Amino acid sequence: MGRTDHAGQMLSGWAVGTPGPMRTGPLVPTHRPVAAPGPDELLLEVEACGVCRTDLHLAEGDLTPHRPSTIPGHEIVGRVASVGEAVSTFRLGDRAGGAWLRGTCGTCRYCRAGQENLCPGSTYTGWDADGGFADLVLVPEAFAYRLPEAQDAALLAPLLCAGIIGYRSLRRSALPTGGRLGIYGFGASAHLAAQVALSEGATVHVMTRSAQARELAMSLGASSVSGAYDSPPEPLDSAILFAPVGDLVPVALEALDRSGTLAIAGIHLSDIPVLNYQRHLFQERNLRSVTSNTRQDGREFLELAERIGIQVTVSRYPPDRADQALTDLAADRVNGAAVLTSA
Repeated sequence: MGRTDHAGQMLSGWAVGTPGPMRTGPLVPTHRPVAAPGPDELLLEVEACGVCRTDLHLAEGDLTPHRPSTIPGHEIVGRVASVGEAVSTFRLGDRAGGAWLRGTCGTCRYCRAGQENLCPGSTYTGWDADGGFADLVLVPEAFAYRLPEAQDAALLAPLLCAGIIGYRSLRRSALPTGGRLGIYGFGASAHLAAQVALSEGATVHVMTRSAQARELAMSLGASSVSGAYDSPPEPLDSAILFAPVGDLVPVALEALDRSGTLAIAGIHLSDIPVLNYQRHLFQERNLRSVTSNTRQDGREFLELAERIGIQVTVSRYPPDRADQALTDLAADRVNGAAVLTSA
């Protein structure tokens, strides 16, 4: 397959130093030697990397770091610069994507049942291993995605987490054909999931505090937009909570019709207030969490995104402004998805 020797080369990027609010500067520049790819790994030259709210949770300490000075970033689009000796499906120069799920044991009952997202031994890009807030990154071949060669890398990057997680969240919400979907929060993941739902004939109502996000939702075909705590104009068959705000859980549950389902999409959520059984859960309303994704989710979503021509709205930042991208994300100043890219 060929390989290029990067021994002695240094990568440049950003690492999480001391986690804390973005005003404290938790993201710090880093330079470190490039590790040679293992037998089953790809070394990618990063073209673009999406900036996910999970990266913000890691930087600010909402998620406990798994290792010190980790480089975040798990929506990675890159070109193969080097391969391990066992790699068989990628060649030098190929475009590949690295996503959040980085490894699983492959043998536990969850992996055997097609629920690898629940594997107790699962590992994650930018949490258990360095991610894409750098110019070079290692990605296991088995967890890499082949991506279109000609498309703008910045428009592909958000698909690799925001898109995949939004897709899984939509499926977890059990939206019936032609159903009524409520979306709470309308950022990177939500604006992609909404397009999938609309392509399948759903009516979509968006509740979000951002005026810019409400404008984006209307432009994509939402039937209504309103404030985050407002009631939708009709009862909902399904809802997805993308905002990491526990106070919205009872609000969304109360908006559901009988037997409706609320899926909570985030890896972190602030505390949920006390629920009232009659108002929030009775009449067989369902509450579901969403945990990571499977590779099958990724393959299905990427194929669907290409087929329906999904529109990705991005706010571009140069790689040396990753700290600003996370700061803007924390302040809800990002329209669509933030992406680090030199193009």
